[in-house]
Amino acid sequence: MKYRRHRRYLWMAYGVLGAGLGLLVLAGWLAVQLTVTQRQAPTPQAILVLEGQTSRVRFAAQFSGQHPSLPLWVSGNPEGQALNETIFRQAAVPKGLVHYDGCATDTVTNFTCTVSDLTARRIHHVYVITSDYHMGRARAIAAIVFGSRGIVVTPVALAAPDRAPESPLRTVRDCLRSLVWLATGKTGASLNPG
Repeated sequence: MKYRRHRRYLWMAYGVLGAGLGLLVLAGWLAVQLTVTQRQAPTPQAILVLEGQTSRVRFAAQFSGQHPSLPLWVSGNPEGQALNETIFRQAAVPKGLVHYDGCATDTVTNFTCTVSDLTARRIHHVYVITSDYHMGRARAIAAIVFGSRGIVVTPVALAAPDRAPESPLRTVRDCLRSLVWLATGKTGASLNPG
């Protein structure tokens, strides 16, 4: 009886060790992938705004004016597209430069919904615009989702002085969801409370 219990603990230890080793290998692979990509594409080739708030879209419109040749992706709720189009029109952002993914429901899907479009256009370096309190989680997810496809991000944080940084638990949760996406192609967005 004692032998069986020890054997079970030994197998559990091997499982934890194997999972840890797998994550270490994945982290190393992502780091190499991102380093190589950073050298091949040292300057951003596109802009991605994580829509969540109108202030982010307004900022992205101004930022796009400083980078008039870069295409801009708006990732978020398709119901806000009419307002976003008005904001970009008022900022004189050419309509042909703006793309909407329309499928994102949260931060993980902001990246998983746009990654195929970016890779199809051979974009390897992207400005990511979001609020400063949200940037840590966004960068962690981008490192996994975009990093797995050879896309580097340069963060552009919009100040939100009235908001505290997000909980590290949200970042861990979404990193785990991103790893599940890598393995299965599913994000678990339908299970996400917010």
